[in-house]
Amino acid sequence: MRLQKKKVYKLVAVLLIGLLAFGAAVVAQETSSTPEVGEPWACPEGHEGETLNIYNWSTYIGENTVADFEALCGVTVVYDVYDSNDTMISRLRQGNPGYDLVVPSDYAVPQMIEEGLLEPLNLDNIPNFKNLNPNFVSTIYDPDNAYALPYLLGTAGLGYNVNTVDEPVTSWMEFFEHDGPVAWTEDGRLMLSLALMLSGLDPNSSEPEDLEVAKQFLLDHSDNVVTIAQDDGQELLARGEVDMAIDYDGDFFQIIADCECEDYAYVIPEEGTPISSGFIAIPTGAQNHELAEVFLDYLLDPRVAADISNYVGYSTPNQVAIDAGLIDEEMLANKGLYPDEETKAKLYFILVDPDSEQLYNDTWDEIKAEMGQ
Repeated sequence: MRLQKKKVYKLVAVLLIGLLAFGAAVVAQETSSTPEVGEPWACPEGHEGETLNIYNWSTYIGENTVADFEALCGVTVVYDVYDSNDTMISRLRQGNPGYDLVVPSDYAVPQMIEEGLLEPLNLDNIPNFKNLNPNFVSTIYDPDNAYALPYLLGTAGLGYNVNTVDEPVTSWMEFFEHDGPVAWTEDGRLMLSLALMLSGLDPNSSEPEDLEVAKQFLLDHSDNVVTIAQDDGQELLARGEVDMAIDYDGDFFQIIADCECEDYAYVIPEEGTPISSGFIAIPTGAQNHELAEVFLDYLLDPRVAADISNYVGYSTPNQVAIDAGLIDEEMLANKGLYPDEETKAKLYFILVDPDSEQLYNDTWDEIKAEMGQ
C-alpha cells in the first residue's frame, strides 16, 4: 500500500506540472480581449468595529492591502508574522490563540486539513473566487477548495550579488560549492527536496535511506553556510552578509526593486526547482470566520490581487488581473516569475506524505544540530 501511494504521488506531480505550472502566464498570452474588472470592491455592511487577526509570512502582502481593507470595512486588522510553516502549524496545534486567517504553503494544506486545523470555507461568500485561473483551483492539495484558496505563486531559487559572484549562476552546485558566504533557508522540506534531486533521487522520496543520502549531501556541502535564514535570506543578501541565498523568487525581486540597481540577480537553476503556491485559509477556532471570508473575497478582487503581486514580486493566480493588464509588464516578461516552457518542464511540486512528516523533521533537525545551527 505504501509503494502504491508513492507511485500515485509521482504521477500526480507530473500531471500537476502539466496543468498548473504557471498556466496563468500561458492563458494570458492567448487571451485576445481585455475583460472588464467591474466596480471597485465594496465591503459588505455590518462589520464596522470588528477585528480581524491575520497570521502571515513577513513579506507576503501589499503595501496598502491591510490599511485599505480597514478603511473600506471600518475594521481593525491585527497582523502577526511567522518564519516557517512549522512555526505556524506548531502554534495552531497548541490551540488557536485567536487567528482568523493563515497562509500555509501548498504542501502544508493537506496536513492541516487532516489534523483538523482548518475550518471549511463557504465559497458563496467569496464571489471573487471566479477570478482565479481554473488551472489553480481544485488542486490535489484541496480538491474542492473546501478549506483553502490559492493566493500567490512562486519558485524557489537562488538570489546572488553579481558583484561578489564572478560568473552568472546557472546551477545549484555553483551555490553549494561557492567559495564564499551563503545562506540556506529554514525550510527543511525544501532543502531536503533539493538534496534529493541533486543526488539523483525522487525529491519527494519518503524512504529513510534516501533521506540519509540527502542529509549527507547537505552536510558535505555546508562549509560555506553562515546561517540558515528565517525567511529573510534576501535581507542578508542586501546587507552584504552573504553572496548567495536560497529563497523564493518574490523575496529577491523585492530587494531588486528596492535598490533600483543591478547588484542582484535571481535564477532558477538548470537542474530544476520546486514550484510553490501559497494558500490562504481560516484556522480552526477563528474568532471572526465571517469577516475572514470577506477578506478572502477582497484579496481576490483583480485590482487588489494585482497590487499585491506587483508589490511583493510573486506571480498571481488571479486570471482577471492578468487579462485586464493590471500586472506589471516587466513582471510578466520575467522568466523568473513566469518561466518559459523549457524551465517549466523542470519544475516540481513538493508533496507531503503524512507518514513521512516526522522523518523529514527529524532529519532536518539532525542536520542543523551537526552544523551547530
